[in-house]
Amino acid sequence: MKTLMLLVLSVFCCHATVIDVVTIYQPVSLHGSDVDDEVDDMGEALQAAILSRPMALTGAFPEVLVESISMPHQLPTNNPNYVIKEVNLAVLCGLKLSAEQVEKGNLHVEINIANLGIPADVDLTARQVLKLASASIRKTLTEYNARQKDDLKVLLRIVGTNESNHTLQDMGTQYVVPGSGK
Repeated sequence: MKTLMLLVLSVFCCHATVIDVVTIYQPVSLHGSDVDDEVDDMGEALQAAILSRPMALTGAFPEVLVESISMPHQLPTNNPNYVIKEVNLAVLCGLKLSAEQVEKGNLHVEINIANLGIPADVDLTARQVLKLASASIRKTLTEYNARQKDDLKVLLRIVGTNESNHTLQDMGTQYVVPGSGK
């Protein structure tokens, strides 16, 4: 009888996990396609974009939102000649995104570039990739936090630098993502 009761309780506990369907923005490489989407600071078109995709997520919010930006993404296609297995620039370039809410309303985000490498068929610089990743984080948090009451203070840091790319640390930033106030 105790075993049956424990089994029933464990089933209820498993269903207690909240799954939220949210919009995530990812930095996407458009290599292999005929599209130039983003424009860089110099006015040049890039074969990259920040695209949204729905995801069903569970875990600590908003931290899991940031981490999910670096999940693999293969674009669905109806063209048998488009055989690109991965388009997420965070995955392609070896970025690791993480976040920790240090106190309510304060989120520390890190983009770890220790394994940064730009594939030969991706015509972007490391700085361009980081700008796209940073913008994806901001758009994802803005979309999510619009449904939240309180503002969210974000501290974004670039970590994992080495002697040859330490100047990328200057891409860290701070900003406030407004809540709804309701």
